[in-house]
Amino acid sequence: MVQVNMDTKEVMLKLVYYGPALSGKTTNLQQLHTLLNPEARGKMVSLDTLDDRTLYFDCLPVQFGTESGFSIKIKLFTVPGQVMHKSTRKAVLVGADGVVFVADSQRSNASANAYAWRDMEANLQSNGIDFASTPKVIQFNKRDLPDVKTLEEINEQWGDIPAVPAVAMKGEGVVETFCELLKVLHRNLDAKHDFSRKFGVTEHAFLSNLIDRFDESAPGKQLESA
Repeated sequence: MVQVNMDTKEVMLKLVYYGPALSGKTTNLQQLHTLLNPEARGKMVSLDTLDDRTLYFDCLPVQFGTESGFSIKIKLFTVPGQVMHKSTRKAVLVGADGVVFVADSQRSNASANAYAWRDMEANLQSNGIDFASTPKVIQFNKRDLPDVKTLEEINEQWGDIPAVPAVAMKGEGVVETFCELLKVLHRNLDAKHDFSRKFGVTEHAFLSNLIDRFDESAPGKQLESA
């Protein structure tokens, strides 16, 4: 699904934050926008309802250049979590190269998480995107609230899918989640499209270029590619 414009030497990647209503999808994008250096971020577009829930999507473009002369643009989107907006969620997922599933860690929200996960799988498949091979990371948000699932339970239930604990309102786990998805995404692109060779950007460079664009005080700034 990667979009490449050879005339302008641009590679465009689309990442989508998905999950149930009020799980913290919009908060993640707001935190990333705040933590990125001003010169490294675009304007974040937000369309909200009166109760401040995301109605359509947020868009946060991030851009950097490579040694090969290509410019890699990463755009981040969120979807509306309310059940009634299923058609909008499906539309936002069109052309997605990777997804972050933002789950609410509280046990009382387990059924909402499960519904949203099945909804995401169905919408990806409806858009002709193979769910199994789609780069994805789960963020278990709201770890500061009572009665949350333990990390041991989460790891047992979700298996090989990378899971990152977070308190997005405090910025905790936000950069880590973003970087974990970038790592999974780069490896997927490399396997499918020989990404490193064609566009002159290794996994380390891919992650470093983006991490360097965060403010020095940003939580997770110390992360490095494996």
